[in-house]
Amino acid sequence: MRYGKPASQVGGILRLTFQGRLRQQLSHIRKMQFCDFLSQQAYAGLSRQLSRQCRCSFHHMHRIHDKDGGKGIKSNTAPQAASVSYSRRFDANQYVYPEKDIAKTPYCWYNELSMKIAVIGKGGREQALVETLAASPCKPQMFTYPGSDAIKETATPIPAASFDELISWMIDNKIDLCVAGEESYLVKEDGLANRCVAAGIPCWGPQKESAQLEASKEFAKEFLVRHNIPTGKATAVADYDAAIAAIGGQYPTVLKFDGLAAGKGVAVCPTAAEAEDFLREVFIEKRFGEGRLLVEEFLTGPEISIFGAICDDKFLILCPARDYKRLQDGDEGPNTGGMGAVASRQLASAELLQTIEETIVAPTVQGLQADGLPYRGFLYFGLMLTPQGPKVIEYNCRFGDPECEAVMPLLRGDLATFCLNGAKGEFTPDLISFDEGWSVCCILASAGYPATSHSGDLISGLDACGARVFHCGTKKTDAGWVSNGGRVLAIVAQGATLDEARTRAHAEAAKVDFDGSQRRSDIAYKNM
Repeated sequence: MRYGKPASQVGGILRLTFQGRLRQQLSHIRKMQFCDFLSQQAYAGLSRQLSRQCRCSFHHMHRIHDKDGGKGIKSNTAPQAASVSYSRRFDANQYVYPEKDIAKTPYCWYNELSMKIAVIGKGGREQALVETLAASPCKPQMFTYPGSDAIKETATPIPAASFDELISWMIDNKIDLCVAGEESYLVKEDGLANRCVAAGIPCWGPQKESAQLEASKEFAKEFLVRHNIPTGKATAVADYDAAIAAIGGQYPTVLKFDGLAAGKGVAVCPTAAEAEDFLREVFIEKRFGEGRLLVEEFLTGPEISIFGAICDDKFLILCPARDYKRLQDGDEGPNTGGMGAVASRQLASAELLQTIEETIVAPTVQGLQADGLPYRGFLYFGLMLTPQGPKVIEYNCRFGDPECEAVMPLLRGDLATFCLNGAKGEFTPDLISFDEGWSVCCILASAGYPATSHSGDLISGLDACGARVFHCGTKKTDAGWVSNGGRVLAIVAQGATLDEARTRAHAEAAKVDFDGSQRRSDIAYKNM
């Protein structure tokens, strides 16, 4: 037989449970004389795939081993096969290639000593994710791209100058898990998750097609309407005159640029003058680039942020939060990427969460499945609690910012393994939980934000600050930390009660300063 044993027998070897050393299992493959047609490189790829096959049992057994006080390794479950796509389980035939097809072989591996995780992004959200993942019981090795000076104190920077170089580096360095922090990479070029899937790297973040829920407001609105998910009425327009006609003299009105705009592409306009100013920015000045616009119904009520961890047709609702979009106290001033947040399991009642799950989260997951949109990752539901019930304002296909900075300090458990399993299609909600207390995040923004930003202002008081500090936009210099963007720092504190958490957060934030610093003093007081 030209290629040795049939692929079905190879599959049997690959599906062996973790009952012996990998070296012993590979010896079986060697006896089947695969090396007479596979190059050393392809054989190594096959070995790494087998190793990844054992991942699930390896992690599961070591968790039991730890709980068992080291008395012995127990496992009642066989390892699951590694996914090579979101819609197809492992097929041994796909990994049996003649030499001419070696370049097409997905690279799969497993680092037995320590999981390797790459977090993609550079802000305070990514720093919060990196630090929480790094604190997981499995003690993973952390890597970051493009990262920041602050993130690089916890994670090793990836030396890549392009998207292609990033993927190649992750393959060459055997990254076990890629976590999408920043939204732009999900829709950049072929899409981060799509490229990872093609390379055999599990990615916690949706594929490009699914990430259109955030990348296109028009796509999201059509999805919501198609699946009967409560949302405001809206009209899509392509130019200034069509927008004025769609508004029809009804104010307040909400205007949303169709594409990604770093949280600044939405304007709540109480008057015609404010609407006309924003429309000029969109259609004449092209502030956000080319794109259409939604003219949306103005909804009333408090806002709440709901985060779901989605794994195909399953989901877990995480700790709810509330963010503060307006720049100034009292919800005045222009919209921003977020000037602060409060998070707690107590923020929403059990009855409210049940309603949100039944009318919004579950129908969204079902809609993704019905539309053939594969989803594995975090999904943010921005909701308005209207007198008619919760309605969706927007989707974000990643963790919100600054809500992530408020939520992550409350998380307990093994986030690294939770995300790895989810990226492989294995839903393990028991691995994480959240404290019952409160967490409050105060943002310090630079002068001119959100219209512009100012960099190079020396930051003082960081050494005196007794709260968690996440760097949203800073740079480390010989003189110390300086501002390097619009939102500069997130000061985060926790407490058993809301009053304890918010009092501490504001007190610690007041210790930190730089020229032109902007900070709201009513975070976790307003709308509570």
